[in-house]
Amino acid sequence: MFELSSEHEVLRSVVRKFARNEIAPHSAEWDREARFPVDLIPKMGELGLFGVQAPEEFGGADADFLSLCVAIEELGRVDQSIGITLSAGVGLGINPILAFGTQEQKERWLPDLVAGRSLAAFGLTEPEAGSDAGGTRTRAREEDDCWVIDGSKSFITNSGTPITSVVTVTARTGELPDGSPEISAILVPAKTPGFIVDPAYRKLGWHASDTHGLTFAGCRVPVENLLGERGAGLRQFLQILDEGRIAISALALGLAKACLDVATQYATTRTAFGRPIGANQGIAFQLADLAVAVEAAEALTYKAAWLKDERDAGRRPAKEITQAAAVAKLFTTEAAVAAARTATQVLGGNGFMEEFPVAKYYRDAKILEIGEGTSEIQRMVISRGLGLPR
Repeated sequence: MFELSSEHEVLRSVVRKFARNEIAPHSAEWDREARFPVDLIPKMGELGLFGVQAPEEFGGADADFLSLCVAIEELGRVDQSIGITLSAGVGLGINPILAFGTQEQKERWLPDLVAGRSLAAFGLTEPEAGSDAGGTRTRAREEDDCWVIDGSKSFITNSGTPITSVVTVTARTGELPDGSPEISAILVPAKTPGFIVDPAYRKLGWHASDTHGLTFAGCRVPVENLLGERGAGLRQFLQILDEGRIAISALALGLAKACLDVATQYATTRTAFGRPIGANQGIAFQLADLAVAVEAAEALTYKAAWLKDERDAGRRPAKEITQAAAVAKLFTTEAAVAAARTATQVLGGNGFMEEFPVAKYYRDAKILEIGEGTSEIQRMVISRGLGLPR
């Protein structure tokens, strides 16, 4: 069965120290100013965070997926925006190129991405194609040895930073024999003419994370920028999505643990009616339930990550990972939202004040139930995995 190795625990210690020293002192300021801390990214690269899974030939550590999840969890425990920057930068930026790219594409993009000198993004979601990824309307046509791309994307993480180098875009490149759209993935370098980064969103949470809509207006890239096989874009994304759901579970786990830590400390030191409020069952039982949820979330997240590594080693079937990823994502993200609500309630009026971290936790938590597939989508995946009729 899965368990954390001594290497995992060493990595946790290193990332925790980094988060405490380099992120925690600035987190509230970044959040207040909605500022993406671009100078932090090379430091994360130097620490090896973007290269945890990448092969050594591209500057990576060639470690397992569970290691990446441990790193995301520890960053998310301090700042969710930084946690999602790493999660998206690796899972949606580096990994598609690593999994499906040609050797030339890997050599062109991966060294800088792994080193944290640049970031990559994945453009899937559209104004009218979110959970229904097959409803993609962005189109790409071949013309004079180029792909000409027209369309738009929504809510794309890491897509508009000063160091964003490339965005993988899904687009309709034709029609299949059954009449369904042929969807392919294409690498679009930043600053390509016709590639327009829309203004940053005003968001409820994740204020220090970079999120933009993208517009493509006659955007031309070479035909060799096709990522993987033509028509395989949706299938490729679904494979990447399983990993992304586990990574979001790790991010949610970090938030839930942070909420438990803050609420427990507060309940131990805050007094009312002559004794610590944690002495009251009304508070103590809420924290006990939260502790149980955190334990369960950790087990589900680590198990899913372990199963993914087992699949990569050829010891587990892919369908098992899809189910485990959906279960972990559903339970852990909903547990994180509940944890933020509980922590806010325990802190009372202070929980509603931005001077206390739980207000930020509360704002950051909700998106966890939406990104990488909503809770409703996870329930659909799980029910299908049970063999229930469509």
